[in-house]
Amino acid sequence: MAKCAITGKGTVSGRRIVRKGLAKKKGGIGLHVTGATKRKFKANLQRIRVRDENGAVKRIWVSAKAIRDGSITKA
Repeated sequence: MAKCAITGKGTVSGRRIVRKGLAKKKGGIGLHVTGATKRKFKANLQRIRVRDENGAVKRIWVSAKAIRDGSITKA
């Protein structure tokens, strides 16, 4: 369940940033970063039955965006 078979979307790493303070436009001295925890952003993958070029039916992992775009034909 790592990647979409159509678009190649997969898991991306990033950070969850914690900020503290009062924003400048609210009269403070600005927000300061007090912590950054590593995390992963996972693609919205669905396992669906798809009909390929030869007419065979397969089950593959496809992103929700590929399903919405009509990049595949459901079986």
